[in-house]
Amino acid sequence: MSEIKGKVHSIQSLAATDGPGVRFAVFLQGCNLRCGCCHNPDTWNISGGTEYTPIEIVEKATHYKEYFGNDGGITISGGEPLLQPEFVKEVFRLSKEAGLNTCLDTSGSVFGDSVKEALKYTDRVLLDIKYTTEPLYKEHVGCELKKPLQFLEYLQEQNIPVTVRQVIIPTLNDNSENILKLKDICQSHPCVDKIELLPFRKMCKVKYDNMGIHFAHGHLPEPEPKVVKEFEEMLRY
Repeated sequence: MSEIKGKVHSIQSLAATDGPGVRFAVFLQGCNLRCGCCHNPDTWNISGGTEYTPIEIVEKATHYKEYFGNDGGITISGGEPLLQPEFVKEVFRLSKEAGLNTCLDTSGSVFGDSVKEALKYTDRVLLDIKYTTEPLYKEHVGCELKKPLQFLEYLQEQNIPVTVRQVIIPTLNDNSENILKLKDICQSHPCVDKIELLPFRKMCKVKYDNMGIHFAHGHLPEPEPKVVKEFEEMLRY
């Protein structure tokens, strides 16, 4: 399997927001979705990126092992990393051999036997549930809500710990109805032990401008911090 090569967009050696603890975060090239709030449109085209073998990635990650402590490890994100499931599987398999904790950051929109194989070596999944209604998913993501929900069902069956993430976007999902639906989804799946609400940010607009493409949510405001905190409180009680 060492001959497998993956297309990598970028690597962050000591990441603090891509899973538990300090992580070696690998962002893969390619995405099947077109989320209106996407921060990384430069990851969309799967023909871009730099090729790495799984061994090269894991050797790089192990250089930082002393910084990971008990909670940290390697995270594979994207783009959508599960467009390259064989590569993810092999990186994670080698990571487990090297004693590294593995974390997968995914939209849950890609599934199949090769994805199931990759999940056998996955210690935690960061799962994006972007909205809680079908119309919003279809309009602003490009897939059906049932896809991440089915993915979550499988994670529950396999008892894989999950952190559910949602970007709070004013006028679209910044309402109590959405938050309560998200809470219900998570409470009905005990594998979810953490929920993270991430405020929508527009710092990425420069990327869209430089690439000459439209930033679909560029006209929307960023959420007030106090609003996000109120939603976080709703999730707790």
